[in-house]
Amino acid sequence: MLYDIVIIEDETDLGNVISEYLKLRGFSVLWFKTAIEALDYYGKNQLDNKLVIVDVQLPDMNGFDLASEMIKINPDQPFFFLTAHNEKQDRLRGLKIGAIDYISKPFEIEELVLRIGNVINRFSNSAKAQSVPNPGFITIGDVRYHKDQLFVRMPDSREISLTVRESEVLDRLAGNINRVVKKKDILLALWGNDDYFNGKSLEVFISRLRRLFKLSEQVSIENVYGLGYILKVK
Repeated sequence: MLYDIVIIEDETDLGNVISEYLKLRGFSVLWFKTAIEALDYYGKNQLDNKLVIVDVQLPDMNGFDLASEMIKINPDQPFFFLTAHNEKQDRLRGLKIGAIDYISKPFEIEELVLRIGNVINRFSNSAKAQSVPNPGFITIGDVRYHKDQLFVRMPDSREISLTVRESEVLDRLAGNINRVVKKKDILLALWGNDDYFNGKSLEVFISRLRRLFKLSEQVSIENVYGLGYILKVK
């Protein structure tokens, strides 16, 4: 069976509430109480990039470490964290790992459902787009961006894979070459809000793309202080 959501949460009452409520809302849910159990299942089964929700404080492994191990198996795995902490450093650590979202306990279950729905819809639409054969690409200076196949071909013919989120950010920039793209507009389009922590997450993805374009002599990403970013092509 393919699941919409995989939850790793050791608190029985909370895990049960989340799991049952999501099922009532039409989601298929797989719930684990320990990191080891979840990681063992994850390594043996195809989850088709479904959303994984990870509690940071698990009894047998830190949630950040668990997410990192999952990413080793599937670099494109979308996930976000649940935590009882609201520490800035914890949030930044999660976002640097690549989390889509980060929710502090206690939280309203409807807020969780809304965020889950947004993530699943976004990745489902991306998967549908990838299922349609399309050999085309977008030329960005001396780089070829194969949007539907999620990779870029660099000037030395090297092909570098992109995550779905990296591709989404690049889409926004590539549609406005040599023009400023407002940071706020990217955040609202891809994250749904422009709060501080989502802003930090965007900065992580911009940094990854910027490192990638160091292999190009014609393409770069520049910051426009207080406003946004420019994908510059010579």
